[in-house]
Amino acid sequence: MTQPQTEANKAQTELWNGGAGRNWVEQNAMLDRLFEPFEQPLVDAIREHGARAVLDVGCGAGATTFAVARSLKGQGRSTGLDLSAPLIDLARRRAAEQAVDNADFVVADAQQHAFQPASFDAVISRFGVMFFDDPVAAFANLRRAARPEAGLACIVWRGTDENPFMAAAERAAGPLLPELPKRAPDAPGQFAFADPDRVGGILSAAGWRDADLQPLDVACAVPADDLETYATRMGPVGLMLPSLEAGRRAAVIEAVRRGFAPFLADGVARFTAACWLVRARG
Repeated sequence: MTQPQTEANKAQTELWNGGAGRNWVEQNAMLDRLFEPFEQPLVDAIREHGARAVLDVGCGAGATTFAVARSLKGQGRSTGLDLSAPLIDLARRRAAEQAVDNADFVVADAQQHAFQPASFDAVISRFGVMFFDDPVAAFANLRRAARPEAGLACIVWRGTDENPFMAAAERAAGPLLPELPKRAPDAPGQFAFADPDRVGGILSAAGWRDADLQPLDVACAVPADDLETYATRMGPVGLMLPSLEAGRRAAVIEAVRRGFAPFLADGVARFTAACWLVRARG
């Protein structure tokens, strides 16, 4: 039976089927370039388990789903799941265009979806599991979808203090946007899994065993043109900009540009993405 959506689930569904989803579709090429370095750790993880049926949670437009599908070389299948219909539509188009025939995609909320029990021997995610309103329920649902001894491998962000690039727009725009929502440490969002003890507790309560979090620090580079797009289109500030009066919008954009300036040299912004590689088994 499908569970009723909570208000938080509704908020995430509206966000990713609305402005955030549209932005990610429009900026998909830029985002694929930015996050490509995170694909290989997940591919390596499923190889360790010899996985042949892989679930990619919060797959977006499918980059990690495709990377896993290609690594399986026709010997398995990769299923991408996301609650954003616009992103899944794009993923399906890309699968057809790229002739990736061992990848499929599902529009669903992983916290509530009625998976076929014990149908996956690996569950992965790149920045897709920090948004559940009830993470224990979500990971318990994923555990039911996984076979005994299945592997779990997720990449999540550490805290804002270790990721100044990711927080630069909000810090720069904050004085000009007092209405900008403040991030609550344990609330659904980008940095919800920063606390390793909390993450370990969630996984244990959800039935996953041998949870292990290892720091994953990835050097990233963003060309100046991509940086302008990232700074003004993505994240909470990017979502607010279109609704602002022209003069205020221009002032916020200028402040955000100054906020990213320390990262920029010779036409490229460089930063280190401070993440956790979360591992567990069923």
